[in-house]
Amino acid sequence: MDSPLILDTKTQAQTERQARNSAVSAENPFGSDLAIRHSSYYGTKGGRAVLLSDPKSAPDLFASAAVGAFRGFVLNPAFSCVGAKSAVMHETYRLGVYDQLGGVGETAGLCRDLFTFSREVAATSDDGEFKTFIAIFREPTGVDEREFERLLWAQLRELNRLDSAFHAWDPSVSDDPENPHFGFSFAETAMFIVGLHPHSSREARRFPWPTLVFNPHAQFEHLREEGRWERLQQVIRAREEQLQGSLNPNLADYGTATEARQYSGRAVEPDWHPPFAPMSTSTLGPAPSGSGCPFAAMARSAQGVMGS
Repeated sequence: MDSPLILDTKTQAQTERQARNSAVSAENPFGSDLAIRHSSYYGTKGGRAVLLSDPKSAPDLFASAAVGAFRGFVLNPAFSCVGAKSAVMHETYRLGVYDQLGGVGETAGLCRDLFTFSREVAATSDDGEFKTFIAIFREPTGVDEREFERLLWAQLRELNRLDSAFHAWDPSVSDDPENPHFGFSFAETAMFIVGLHPHSSREARRFPWPTLVFNPHAQFEHLREEGRWERLQQVIRAREEQLQGSLNPNLADYGTATEARQYSGRAVEPDWHPPFAPMSTSTLGPAPSGSGCPFAAMARSAQGVMGS
């Protein structure tokens, strides 16, 4: 006969599975054939890629390679972000693999997968686990920091354009990219974005493929409310200095400068302005029938988010 502890553990695991399944199967406004065809929403089990919409199917070969590379990247003892390590070790991260950063079909699939992620995060918000969504693109791999920054913002603009037909901006953050309380919003969920690519000047951002990491703001606010944020921040900053020899020059505590300066990882100029102007439903008007998609304020620093 199972002990009460074992039964409680089994009940918790069953509840978590039901929440994940509900999020994956929830009605998704990004339901065009193009979006479904390019959707690529993976979790992991025992370190192996699992397509959550069809767990029994064999994973895409690139997805398997990407999961292995990302796990190795984050679990390297020198990697600075302990929050990311926690997500990988506890397998609470989600990952999508796509062909071209900014491609029409890829953006469609990314919209669909980000919506699923946002609903899964909402359904499991009380479990205390760090969650993150990693979008990995096969191409382009040969771009420098400025070109990657251009592509990153082009992708975010397109995500916002398509999402604004269905969702308002998360009211917990500003939609003004110059505002110190700015946060990117998708599916009415505020997220801090971290860009990774092969030619980043920051070692904690140097990854074999162009990658966008989407970290929900609310989990950092939760850490702050529990009094755990400052210690986590100190640990991450110390590890980053040990890895790189310096902190990211764009680093600023949340509420003192716009987090948009940190998204691409490039050391942007003092007079740099985010190339982003948010759209709203009133700007777009009603979405065409069947069009689908062709992805609490953050705590006091963005440094704890997935690298510096």
